[in-house]
Amino acid sequence: MSLKKFFSTATLLLMTSYFCFSQTINKNKTVPAPSNQAAQTIKSSPAYAEVLLRKTERESELEEFLLDYTEEFPKVKEIKFELGLLNKEIDKILAVNASESGKLTLALGKLLMRKVELETDSWNLRRQYNADHPEVKRAKRKIEIFERAIKEILP
Repeated sequence: MSLKKFFSTATLLLMTSYFCFSQTINKNKTVPAPSNQAAQTIKSSPAYAEVLLRKTERESELEEFLLDYTEEFPKVKEIKFELGLLNKEIDKILAVNASESGKLTLALGKLLMRKVELETDSWNLRRQYNADHPEVKRAKRKIEIFERAIKEILP
């Protein structure tokens, strides 16, 4: 009876070892997911780097302001507004098909950054003036010009 137990235990041990070994081999086979590889291609683009640089600078400035000021401080509100715009632009860049990643040039990044700056300026003007004010209208037209240029590159 003990010999039967021995073989049963040995068989069970061998099967468990085999199962664990096969799982380890499967875990070590790394096949990058296509979407992950596409995201890496896009994240290495000059346009993405330009937007990420600005976002990082603004996050750093926000941290500095929050050491001395509250969330209600106008500059803190402005930076948070701009960070929201930058996050939207990053999402748009990441949504680009990997096959079109060649369009994500430094020039596009600069266009996106200038548009974000103009949108932030417009937001500040709207806090001071109504929508019919000439300065607000002028800022809106500038934003539209940059949006058209961006759409020529990324329809």
